[in-house]
Amino acid sequence: MYDNLLYQNVASLLSSDILNGNLPGALLFSGLHGSGKLTCALETARILSCSGEKKGHWLCSCPSCLQHKALVSNNLLLAGPKDCTPEISAASRAFLNAVMNSSSHLTAARYLFVRSVRKLTLRFSPILLEGDEKLSKIAVLMNSLDEELEPIDFPHELPDFQAVQKSVEKIIPLCEKLESEFLYDSIPVAQIRNAASWARLKSVSGKKTIIIENADRMLESVRNALLKILEEPPEDTVFILTTSRRNAVMPTILSRVRTYAFMERNLSQQKEVISRVFHNENFNGTIDDFLLTFLPVAPDKIHSFSEEFYSLIADSKIPDSARIIKDCGNFEPRIIFKIFLSGIQRRSKKLLSFPAGTVAAKEITDSLQQCWNNVSVYNQSVKSALEILVRDMSKINKLHGNILK
Repeated sequence: MYDNLLYQNVASLLSSDILNGNLPGALLFSGLHGSGKLTCALETARILSCSGEKKGHWLCSCPSCLQHKALVSNNLLLAGPKDCTPEISAASRAFLNAVMNSSSHLTAARYLFVRSVRKLTLRFSPILLEGDEKLSKIAVLMNSLDEELEPIDFPHELPDFQAVQKSVEKIIPLCEKLESEFLYDSIPVAQIRNAASWARLKSVSGKKTIIIENADRMLESVRNALLKILEEPPEDTVFILTTSRRNAVMPTILSRVRTYAFMERNLSQQKEVISRVFHNENFNGTIDDFLLTFLPVAPDKIHSFSEEFYSLIADSKIPDSARIIKDCGNFEPRIIFKIFLSGIQRRSKKLLSFPAGTVAAKEITDSLQQCWNNVSVYNQSVKSALEILVRDMSKINKLHGNILK
């Protein structure tokens, strides 16, 4: 069990709980980004649904395991916000290189790419989106993705390199559009209610699994809706929540789940993960840093624009938001905008070194969060959101006597 979960002692604990029948109906996987929480959650779903003789064996070829490995199982729901496109881009590079060189790891690279795409598309299941006014628009994108993914998906024989490359080059922008325009930054309460209704339906075979990522980012109404189903989860359904900030998860939710803690992998271990998963032996850094290298704008360049934005406001000047947006590739995919705002946040932390700056730093943090919400939750244009941020930060600077300098 858990052969694909590298350098995590939690794998042996989960294996023991499953084999001994001690796994509860609600779990929380807690650990830093890049610690393998989603990989573990998906593998747990496969093991629980396995119908093979050797329960959960990595090489099991029962119909349920094959469906789970391809992420097409009817026993799985995946919800919650996540920046999926960097992993999709990284997986596409590994896949195309493997196809071009007829590498021995071609099958693994093929699975990697297909699964990376489905880690995004699973979040748009019709079960979760029932009643969503955006469903028809999402369906158009999903159909286009399915059409491009089909010829390179299992069990089809792979076409030649040019055909594969053409499909991949169409899939990536479709994924970016799907994520940036339709993936909520906080899971809507309707999706929790739809998932709860699905959970109460009896499973035809094997256990059903509902994975909710970034549970710490749920709004109060969503947390309350989730609590109702966690109080008495159906016998044949397991809920797996993930978080990188356990202390931000509501205490009443924590009381209804069993926490499995994921340790931080050291740099050497993360390098090994990058090598084995993405077939890149030359990168020296963390998994997060590796994935960010596949963004269309380098993180260092994004942070330089953050510095410029902050410095101009500190000098009582107005940043050229339109130019920054253009130079940052229109902040697509959306994670680029998140990195830009985090750069401003990082610069504002210098204010914490003296008492008067603490209040201003808190106000800037609130303004940055509101700016992100305006774009990711309320669908405001980035340009309008930045204009509001400039106004708010300028007001904070003036109110506290040009404290940003």
